[in-house]
Amino acid sequence: MHSTLARLRFPVSQARGRRYPEPPHPYRNEFQRDRDRIVHARAFRRLENKTQVFTDPLSDHFRNRLTHTIEVAQMARTVAAVLELDEDLTETLALAHDLGHPPFAHAGEEELNRQMARFGERFDHNLHALRIVEWVEQRYARFPGLNLTFEVREGIAKHSRDFEPGEFPELEPYLPGLRPPLEAQLIDLADEIAYNTADLDDGYSAGIFTLRDICEQVPHYEPIREEVETQFPGAPERIRFNETLRLLIDRLVSGLIEGTLQAAGEAGATTAGEVRRYPRRLARLTREAREITAALKRFLGRHVYFADELMAERARLCAAVAQLFDWFLADPARLPEAYREALPGEAPHRLVCDYIAGMTDGFFRRTHDQMRSGAPL
Repeated sequence: MHSTLARLRFPVSQARGRRYPEPPHPYRNEFQRDRDRIVHARAFRRLENKTQVFTDPLSDHFRNRLTHTIEVAQMARTVAAVLELDEDLTETLALAHDLGHPPFAHAGEEELNRQMARFGERFDHNLHALRIVEWVEQRYARFPGLNLTFEVREGIAKHSRDFEPGEFPELEPYLPGLRPPLEAQLIDLADEIAYNTADLDDGYSAGIFTLRDICEQVPHYEPIREEVETQFPGAPERIRFNETLRLLIDRLVSGLIEGTLQAAGEAGATTAGEVRRYPRRLARLTREAREITAALKRFLGRHVYFADELMAERARLCAAVAQLFDWFLADPARLPEAYREALPGEAPHRLVCDYIAGMTDGFFRRTHDQMRSGAPL
């Protein structure tokens, strides 16, 4: 088994280019330019006021979409560096992976999908991220969207799933039936590590469960706690929890590195092209890391995601999204004129969906309050 996967690194020199040709930059390669365009996009800045799991009234310390995105990028870039993959492509995809999330996390996504189903369509945050970078962002005189490279757009479409020809007509340009580069394959697993450990941290901080609860219900956590207890026997529980979390993250990220090395070795892949043609993804967790991850998901589902308090909040937010959707749909002229002019020819329900999906939590609340009060927007 190779100690790195440099042989599978996607060569930036082989990038398929941009939809609208541009001259090369004198000191940034194409993936670095894409990264910078994402960081400067409005959709990226709005992540700062979009819910990850816990809404803002609970605490100012909990993750939002932006801080979560930064954590994913840090973990993914670390893995890419160790494996000697393209760090710029990996970081770019990590920074873009949640661009399409609407306000209020999965509650917002579920409700927008319900609303679009009325018109025989759907809302999916990955597809919406692609729509943002290809069309919704309007920053350049020469083209719509951000004009990102093909590989970054493909990675946005595929980072969390593969698809076959004809499965998603809107994604036919993005090589259905083939795997994305290994750099893109890392993103979904880095995302999973980041949100599982972050939600564990935020749930503990919210007092929803204790360190003992985690040890009793998550396999492999008790040995981590014992290691921390041995090193820091007199430390306060909060500090001991922080130390266990740090070791847990290290174990899971190491599991992603080792699992991917093992999978690539077993596949015998020798080039980035062979990664594409391989029948399965080569980014993988080790068996132990998969067991820990599955147990964390069950634990967080029981104590956080489906807790009565959060479920009640989710139902309330879904109802608010439905109300605002119907209000704009009843009179699309309520949408800002500049917004309607920037996206000509779109069906009213698509315009409304895109507009609500782009809102921050705070702007949504202000707009919903104005709707209820009858005040002009």
